[in-house]
Amino acid sequence: MNSRAFLISFHLVGIWLFVVALGLGGCAPTADQQSWTDRSAIAAVLADPRPQPRFGGDTFITTDGWRLPLRKWLPQGRVKAAILALHGFNDYSNAFAAPSKLWARDGIATYAYDQRGFGAAPTRGRWPGRQALAVDAATACTILRRLYPGIPLYLLGESMGGAVAVIAMTGESGTPIPDVDGVILTAPAVWGRATMDLLPRIALFVGVRFLPGLTLTGQSLHILASDNIPMLRALGRDPLVIKGTRVDTIWGLVNLMDAALAAAPRLQSPLLVMYGAHDEIIPKQPMRRFVRALPHDSGERQTFAYYRRGYHMLLRDFEGPIVSADIAGWILHPGAPLLSGADQGPFEAQLGGAEQASLARP
Repeated sequence: MNSRAFLISFHLVGIWLFVVALGLGGCAPTADQQSWTDRSAIAAVLADPRPQPRFGGDTFITTDGWRLPLRKWLPQGRVKAAILALHGFNDYSNAFAAPSKLWARDGIATYAYDQRGFGAAPTRGRWPGRQALAVDAATACTILRRLYPGIPLYLLGESMGGAVAVIAMTGESGTPIPDVDGVILTAPAVWGRATMDLLPRIALFVGVRFLPGLTLTGQSLHILASDNIPMLRALGRDPLVIKGTRVDTIWGLVNLMDAALAAAPRLQSPLLVMYGAHDEIIPKQPMRRFVRALPHDSGERQTFAYYRRGYHMLLRDFEGPIVSADIAGWILHPGAPLLSGADQGPFEAQLGGAEQASLARP
């Protein structure tokens, strides 16, 4: 959720990181340090030496026995479609409470879990590794296929969750690709190093090697993630929303964004990409690069929606109900224009790439 704020923090403290690093020495983090898959932490959350992945009440049991908090919002009547929703950075599954209630009225069931390292999940605040996040998403989709046979299933990712969805759907980490009918990306976190300024990249490179446990908040940067100020204040009071982030966790997030941006050409799936004109978290340049890299000649249905009043947290902005209605319409009425009309303009031209205005899709 606050990835850009944290990376701007690196920009501001980059010189300081260099000065401190000169006196500390050290080496690059190992794979274990980056993913923080601590054996004792894993042992503490294993429910069974031979776990069976499943949804049990308010818990998602993963392939390796982790117990992740699970939330679900179900229709009163017949289920017409199902969504697995992946939350953003430092957020948790409750992020989808408002839109899911609207989707339930349209017959759409929504499931969301706290991803490893976030919310009330184990190893809170530590980066779990993108492969583990992608495997969890694929596993949850498999479970939902069993729960709703013959019902359309969609994978939705918000911000960091969007990057995880891309990784899962392209098998980037050698993971099984989820069997879904389409993918929905709301402000996906695709701000890879290729689209970052030099100083933040250098500061991050140095920081993760010499100050991996340094915690940054970005509170003084005045980055506005949404126009819904009461909602943002509520998040500030929510103890399950992470307020300070370790440098090595940001390193893991940036690696995830790198991989998601690189994986775009392999994203072969019906796709809905949604982005707000006032997004201060994910800049337009990486979004433009991501959209250009998608396989537009794959024959799959692709819809690009640009919200002129939208911010990063599209589903929780004041116009969140409009975005939620667009998602429901895209799911329940394939091929029909979005109710808001956000898909009618030339998407990339709106991002600042007029030469590629042809990327608008019906």
